[in-house]
Amino acid sequence: MHVRCPDRLPEQVYRLILERMAELSPLVQALPPGAALVELKGALRCHGVGADVRRLGEMLRVRTLTRHGVDLRIGIGPTVSVAATASAQVPGPGGVLVVAPDRAAEWLADLPVEALHGIGPKQADVLHDYGIHTVGLLAAVPAQTVQRLLGGRAGRLARDRARGIDPRPVVPRSLPASATVHCSFARHTLDGADVRAALLALVVRLGRTLRRRGQVPQALTLTLTFAGTGRWSRTHRLPEPSAHDDDLRMAAYRLMDAAGLQRGRLTGLSLRGEDLRAADTVAQQITLDDAREARLVAEAAVDRVRDKFGAGVIGPAAIYRAAS
Repeated sequence: MHVRCPDRLPEQVYRLILERMAELSPLVQALPPGAALVELKGALRCHGVGADVRRLGEMLRVRTLTRHGVDLRIGIGPTVSVAATASAQVPGPGGVLVVAPDRAAEWLADLPVEALHGIGPKQADVLHDYGIHTVGLLAAVPAQTVQRLLGGRAGRLARDRARGIDPRPVVPRSLPASATVHCSFARHTLDGADVRAALLALVVRLGRTLRRRGQVPQALTLTLTFAGTGRWSRTHRLPEPSAHDDDLRMAAYRLMDAAGLQRGRLTGLSLRGEDLRAADTVAQQITLDDAREARLVAEAAVDRVRDKFGAGVIGPAAIYRAAS
């Protein structure tokens, strides 16, 4: 079962809804900021409702609506991607849509290709350019063709999910809603190269932490601490959820520029990733920017080096120049 909450749901309410889900099944996977997966196989036996998964979905919907005033869109299907696709097809503010296991491929086939869970706008545009407008057509295209259009891994996943194939299990977890890194200066520091280098070091630390967790932030918050009791904080929403260093660095620098520092004496910096989501729930957008693709490949290689030899063995030159 895939559950979608209304947009901009307060975190406290989201956590209460997760508790309602846990009353149905012990296998609940939080997908912040407003979705979750629930494994229903064991719950069916526990609640004694036979094979009536719809009743469980309606039970959850009624409980959250009466206790918290929140209506849910609930999709139930044989795989994670089918259930997630179904929840997005629920009309109106709330409801339950059940896709039977033996009809999953048939139900998916008539949907527009952009409705398939995991297909982003850019991927959909590429598929449209080649005349692939429905999920059924995507399922019928040879695997090699889809991989050539969308890339190897993305193409394999898209075609498998179009055919109703998705072996991912529901992994019980409640992901942290934020991740924070911070640093302090040994003495009062003026805005300049040292501050930029310190901010870049925070970006690298935050990016690595998020990638190891398998999470991506939808916003960044920068907090500056000044000599005395002064503090300045501002949040920037990312164009797309991302834990890549380049994307985080651009957002962090934009926040620092917005601070408009002149001669402010800084004593510390803090960078927080907000509204975290599981990385595997975010559509992987394809790009024609070869330079960016090369940087992402290099980033993955650098992460492997750090995992093997330690976080301090490799990084941007500006960080090491500031430390020397």
